[in-house]
Amino acid sequence: MNRTSQPFFTHGSPSLPSNYEMLKEEHEVAALGAPLSPAPLSPVPVTSTVINIRSETSVPDHVVWSLFNTLFLNFCCLGFVAFAYSVKSRDRKMVGDVIGAQSYASTAKCLNICSLLFSLLGVIVVIILLATGALISTEAISQTVEKLGGY
Repeated sequence: MNRTSQPFFTHGSPSLPSNYEMLKEEHEVAALGAPLSPAPLSPVPVTSTVINIRSETSVPDHVVWSLFNTLFLNFCCLGFVAFAYSVKSRDRKMVGDVIGAQSYASTAKCLNICSLLFSLLGVIVVIILLATGALISTEAISQTVEKLGGY
């Protein structure tokens, strides 16, 4: 077997580049632009490589926060509804629907904030009522003791 390389495409003059090489060179110049300062003694033109890395958009789904609100601060079931929206957001993110995931995540975030605020407001109101109730009851007991001729 004789293994000699023969060009697949032949062109008339060996000094002229093929059309493919010319088109490729024109495309590189159009896409990358001409080199700013090529080396003066370099026979090979300076080329650069551009790598586009697609970044994954991170969409927070607030599942942990929603679960916490569901278990501890579930004011009017807002925590549970926020948890449902968080799960929907996670599902949309797994499918690849970034816009839908962001929509559900923002709704879950809003519901989590409302649940947290209402629950904290309720806890503060209960503490105030207990404190004022304790003060009123101690005052009423002291007045009763005085009326009875107490100590």
